[in-house]
Amino acid sequence: MQANPEQGAALLRRCAIAAEGAQAFLAAAKTAVGRLLDGTPPGGTAPLVAQQHAVHGLAWHGTCVTALHETLAWARRLREHGIFGELEQLMLAAAFGEYLAQLHDGIAMSQSETVRPHDLGLEDAELAPLRGDDAAWLRRHGNSAAARQRIAALGLAQGGWGNAGLADQTLSLVRSQFHRFADERIAPHAQAWHLQDALIPLPLVQELAEMGVFGLTIAERHDGMGMDKLAMCVVTEELSRACLAVGSLGTRSEIAGELIGHHGTEAQKAKWLPRIASGETLPAAVFTEPSAGSDLAAARTRAVPDGDVYRLTGGKTWITHAARADLMTVLARTESSVHGAAGLSIFLAEKPRGTADDDFPVPGLSGSEIPVLGYRGMKEYELAFDGFSVARDGLLGGVAGQGFQQLMSTFESARIQTAARAVGVAQNALELAAAYAQQRQQFGQPIAQFPRIAGKLAWMAVETMVARQLTWAAARQKDRGARCDVPAGMAKLLAARVAWANADSALQVHGGNGYAQEYAISRVLCDARILSIFEGAAEIQAGVIAKGMLR
Repeated sequence: MQANPEQGAALLRRCAIAAEGAQAFLAAAKTAVGRLLDGTPPGGTAPLVAQQHAVHGLAWHGTCVTALHETLAWARRLREHGIFGELEQLMLAAAFGEYLAQLHDGIAMSQSETVRPHDLGLEDAELAPLRGDDAAWLRRHGNSAAARQRIAALGLAQGGWGNAGLADQTLSLVRSQFHRFADERIAPHAQAWHLQDALIPLPLVQELAEMGVFGLTIAERHDGMGMDKLAMCVVTEELSRACLAVGSLGTRSEIAGELIGHHGTEAQKAKWLPRIASGETLPAAVFTEPSAGSDLAAARTRAVPDGDVYRLTGGKTWITHAARADLMTVLARTESSVHGAAGLSIFLAEKPRGTADDDFPVPGLSGSEIPVLGYRGMKEYELAFDGFSVARDGLLGGVAGQGFQQLMSTFESARIQTAARAVGVAQNALELAAAYAQQRQQFGQPIAQFPRIAGKLAWMAVETMVARQLTWAAARQKDRGARCDVPAGMAKLLAARVAWANADSALQVHGGNGYAQEYAISRVLCDARILSIFEGAAEIQAGVIAKGMLR
């Protein structure tokens, strides 16, 4: 539905001025946090830790400001293509209205932690850039109850929640193809897989392989699709919209493919990349340890040379898809006398796929399943290595001591993909809530007509679009070859929060039925909760973002 072009242009100007004010406010916030860090007493806790609430708060402020800029860029692209309709205009205004209000009054870093400007060391006068006429108008009217009512009415009437602005014909076709596939081949079965705690069926895995999911970003010379990170996001979002575990199947292939493609020897590339791309080889990322968690540099699993092999000894935990995997990318310590990151290496450890009778039918490796609330379909494991052998040529790149740096180079892509998974989950929650709200009758009318329900649907739609645009922007930056640890962290930080908020709101829309396992939203809520933890917990992301902003 088209809106008045002049109104659209005026709104864009208003948002642009407000975005400039938000950027000026953020600059003042960075300066203020810098003062707090300089004032931390010497000899005690490191400043970034001692002032963690403020430092992480700065990351959240930076994320919100960046999200506004990317949402504005989305709206401008729509206007350039003549598709900046009434719904999209209202969504833009709502995003600005809410995020400007959060910057001004406080941002929820979690459900129990709110960071406010004075927590960053800002004085009241330094909030002036957020109080200009345009920003004030947006804060008052952008996300008003009336605006949310109209967004909901338009979204429900149109059967969609805004034009995503994917101005690429090829990617639009890819998106449509995977959207249909997800609706037809995944969504009808996802709840049963969850309730049965069953592995994703191998025939479906093979279908995904034939569609190029596992070789999406692997170079064509290695039999991959040779597509970019934005394509990865588009595909991941659509698959995750139907089932988070299916959308996550490609994560391990993405990590292994990037590790080998960027750091492997030519022989390693030739051996593994075509097999990963075809789906013949399913990888597992084996990095996390019980005593280390997010502190990967403290990994203690050892790799000791023994003739023509290395022997791995130690424990790993939270290893996804470990039993079914054919290849493990293992982080292990090759220099026992060297502490920290310098003594770590990555190994390409081949193993037989597990069977119905034995998950780990190979000497030197055992494992036990970790039962989980959600994110089912691949299963989580604790692994114990006891002299497990890896061929000498399994040392990634053929050089020891480079493992930590090699691994860090993949985190940007992994976090961008995780953000895309979160956007898919958020979209799923929105769609489930909208469908239920239109079908469920109470007091003589569909509950979608009640303002509080409509308001929930509207904000879910707005914030999903914001998270999508932030994620796609990070992917585009990665595709340009630019450093994007901060944009990737921001995308994951925000998208994970949106996925959880949407799932929670969608369950509330379902009422008591949402708490019943027969309804898909119960699974989506369980799935959404993991997104702010894996691939770097929200607190880790905030630390990465803040360091980058203060760099």
